[in-house]
Amino acid sequence: MTDILEELSWRGLIHQTTERNQLRDWLKGSVRTVYAGFDPTSDSLHVGNLMPLLMLRRFQKAGHRPIALVGGATGMIGDPSGKSAERNLLSEESLRANVAGIREQLSRFIDFEAGERSAVLLDNYDWMKDFSFLSFLRDVGKHFPVSAMMSRESVSARLEAESGLSYTEFSYQLLQAYDFAKLAREYGCGLQVGGSDQWGNIIAGIDLARRMNGASLHGLTCPLLLDSKGQKVGKTSDGQRVWLSAEKMSPYVFYQFWINSADEDAGRLLRFLTELTREEVEALDDSRTNEPHKRESQRRLAEELTRMVHGESGLASAQRATSIFFGAEIDDVSDAELLEIFADVPSQEIERGRIGDGLPLIEGFVAVGLAKSNSEARKAIEQGGVYVNNRRAEGIERSLTTGDLVGGSVIVLRKGKNKYGLLKFVG
Repeated sequence: MTDILEELSWRGLIHQTTERNQLRDWLKGSVRTVYAGFDPTSDSLHVGNLMPLLMLRRFQKAGHRPIALVGGATGMIGDPSGKSAERNLLSEESLRANVAGIREQLSRFIDFEAGERSAVLLDNYDWMKDFSFLSFLRDVGKHFPVSAMMSRESVSARLEAESGLSYTEFSYQLLQAYDFAKLAREYGCGLQVGGSDQWGNIIAGIDLARRMNGASLHGLTCPLLLDSKGQKVGKTSDGQRVWLSAEKMSPYVFYQFWINSADEDAGRLLRFLTELTREEVEALDDSRTNEPHKRESQRRLAEELTRMVHGESGLASAQRATSIFFGAEIDDVSDAELLEIFADVPSQEIERGRIGDGLPLIEGFVAVGLAKSNSEARKAIEQGGVYVNNRRAEGIERSLTTGDLVGGSVIVLRKGKNKYGLLKFVG
């Protein structure tokens, strides 16, 4: 059986553990059961969930059984860890929809048909929904010393903050701790993994299982996914969260997010988020040092993650879109794809009726701002520097027709190598 701790160590993925030698010996014994939890705050996971999700994947590939626990119950309260203010509480209907969406995504990362290592998907709402308040206080709450609860970093930090901490959030650690004790008793789960901000919750679960069942459990956290400036990785430059759902973020935009990673971050991201071997990662480290202009680390990072999240077809789509932006001829691309690829270039809406008999290319070129005047547009065409859908436009008499509409209502114009404009025909 693979020494998973050695693998995690060279990747820099171990932030905190319970006694490591005991954990190593336990993992060597046989197929072990490991769990990580995911709060259903949305119907899609996001980049911030990749670290614990990939931890489960790594443990399964090392010969162990992962449990992915979706927090249908804990999601009703919200984890205060790492939060400066209390979350808005979601309705039960919204939570059910979010849980369903997350379940589908998990199957892309962990194998639910792997024999004795088959992943298990659970929802803690299933065992919390019939737990009365009095029963929970009697059976679980009595095992929690208030002094220990108050000492948790997630609690103490919020108590000192202006917003304070509600009793609802204060109770969160009881619910998550009970999850671990429950999984240990009924599924033989002996290890919880999570981000470093979950250490207090994990320790609470270990302590509760010892008090309730006499169980000896283990915990392991990975670092938070931060860039070289100490900021969380997971939002685009314009503040958009990086989702793992194609409906919320296209494979092209997802791919571009990783392609644009800084050199200072690329090595860490390759270790944290890919399954490349140590030799492959170190070769890419050398490439960044000796040939940084090739950006091989970023390209490989984008390829590996897009393939993992969106499959081969998603990767192919993202690579095709990228080639279009860099000049490949545009054929059979939807309007939606074109608008994503060229989201940041100038555009102009024109009444659709004007293209019926042909819109002079010179006029369209000026309308979208690629030329200041007809004479400037004419000169660019005569010099061979004008392109329609990335095909060179010949002749100043060239007109734009419905045959140039790629996705139904958009035409892409280009001047030189990389100055683009979009004409959108409406109505």
